[in-house]
Amino acid sequence: MTDRTLGPIDRLLDDAQRALDTVFGAPPATRPNPAGNEADLVLDDAQRRHAAGLMRINHVGEVCAQALYCGQAAVARDAVTREHLLEAAQEETDHLAWCADRLRELDSRPSLLNPLWYAGSYAIGALAGLRGDGWNLGFVVETEHQVEAHIDEHLQSLPAEDARSRAILQVMKADEARHASNAEAAGARILPVPVPSLMAAASKLMKAVAYRL
Repeated sequence: MTDRTLGPIDRLLDDAQRALDTVFGAPPATRPNPAGNEADLVLDDAQRRHAAGLMRINHVGEVCAQALYCGQAAVARDAVTREHLLEAAQEETDHLAWCADRLRELDSRPSLLNPLWYAGSYAIGALAGLRGDGWNLGFVVETEHQVEAHIDEHLQSLPAEDARSRAILQVMKADEARHASNAEAAGARILPVPVPSLMAAASKLMKAVAYRL
């Protein structure tokens, strides 16, 4: 049975399984880890903690992306829009797996608040999607632009020796830019002025908390 033929109950169960896999499971990547060919140089304790904090933020960002896209897809009115969102979510699963791999290498862990991040992001995604598919896609564009911006910050802030984290983030950034371009081509609308600012404020709070927790 394809996703397009699922009924409302089936979709609800599918979303619940996605949530459990994202928050508590270890969903596998479908692409090789970009860090695979990079040497894992030894970092001192301060460098390792900083790199782990940044990668925990990126892992939370991927948890939120999964939830946002699934929430938006749940209320998408057009099947093509829904497929677009779920395809982007699949690539975000790769990012989630890569960030989790790097956290383990850095002897660290994901955010303790991942269930909260997921629930809040799913609700935001569903609310955005209820405005219609044009707004739905516009939310994707703004989300991806903001993710690109914080990845740029992390690429500047990572220890110079941490080539493995850097390789992962560079591929993630390229994927996020492509998701935004695809959403624009599919008919994304420009969000009204207060929305991007509110999204940026929420992202800033998330980053401050996830760096430590």
